[in-house]
Amino acid sequence: MTPEDLVLTPRGLRVHGRLIACSIGRGGITATKREGDGATPAGMHQIVGLLYRSDRIAQPAPWARPIRPGELWSDDPEDPAYNTLVRTPHRFSHERLRRSDRLYDLVLLTDWNWPHAEPGRGSAIFLHRWRKPGRPTEGCIAMSAGNLRWVAQRARPGTRLIVPLLAA
Repeated sequence: MTPEDLVLTPRGLRVHGRLIACSIGRGGITATKREGDGATPAGMHQIVGLLYRSDRIAQPAPWARPIRPGELWSDDPEDPAYNTLVRTPHRFSHERLRRSDRLYDLVLLTDWNWPHAEPGRGSAIFLHRWRKPGRPTEGCIAMSAGNLRWVAQRARPGTRLIVPLLAA
């Protein structure tokens, strides 16, 4: 492991010598991630993208890309575009990336089940802002807006996210 790695521990996310309070999926951590189980997938993942709401926050890093109106993330295993960014109109189940709340104002994308998604193995595993401290996610890793921005400013494409099976 390197200081740049994002490492999930029982006490939080460790990165650059800091321990950051975070929430994980309501289903805990699993080695057998399935769509809709609410679990955070164990393993060594990579950060592959950084999206942000340019109408709400400043660009957090030079490689960040604005979330455009009409952008969605497919979470339907029947969708040929499963676990990828898609645009409206989209007839399959999806998540809106431009949400009315602030959860996705800043999103680090992981390579979980991407770029060649296996249907039903899970989608939209992101690092994003939490609703409130300690409230579980649907499988993502969430933290305060300030800590998320701090992480996003230091992460790069390829930064490793390490989620040990016994981290919870």
